[in-house]
Amino acid sequence: MDKNKDESLNSLIDKAKLGNQMAFSALLNHFWNDVYGFQLIRTKNENDAEDITIQTFSKAFDRIHTYDSAYKFKTWLITISKNLHVDLIRNRKRSVLQASDNGNNEAVKKVLDDTPSIEDSLITEQNLAALLGYIKMLKPHYQEVINLRYFQELAYAEIAERLGEPINNVKVKLLRAKKLLAEIIKNQK
Repeated sequence: MDKNKDESLNSLIDKAKLGNQMAFSALLNHFWNDVYGFQLIRTKNENDAEDITIQTFSKAFDRIHTYDSAYKFKTWLITISKNLHVDLIRNRKRSVLQASDNGNNEAVKKVLDDTPSIEDSLITEQNLAALLGYIKMLKPHYQEVINLRYFQELAYAEIAERLGEPINNVKVKLLRAKKLLAEIIKNQK
């Protein structure tokens, strides 16, 4: 990686440590494919890879103040991701054992953006019929979070409660859904 790119990433990380939502969004966009690709190879399952990737960014942004710049940010994210995958495997094994004892199983999940983004602007420019068609091209869990936020106008806390997920997961999913929706809209023009 060249020096300017390193400095730019370090600047984003520093801003994210100070709570800058746009920096969080830029880091998510920059590293999403790395973490998702890593998990896709490990899990061989798109849904698990996506869930773990969402959890990874949620946990990373929640604990970004613990990041040590002596290590590469990508390595730190991959380590979080790897640990979440191990936890998922353990929980599934535990769930299988508990299910045989009539126990319950539970899913674990966790950032950002109240500020209107470029994606938000693009989404609001669309007419409703076209927008609904684009939304239907998203995966169901992204459709749901877009619907709850923009059509039912629920707050993040209400969405989190309705989905039974931590608020940071909802924020990461919404960010990702908006980015994917904006890409669909751009490609349809």
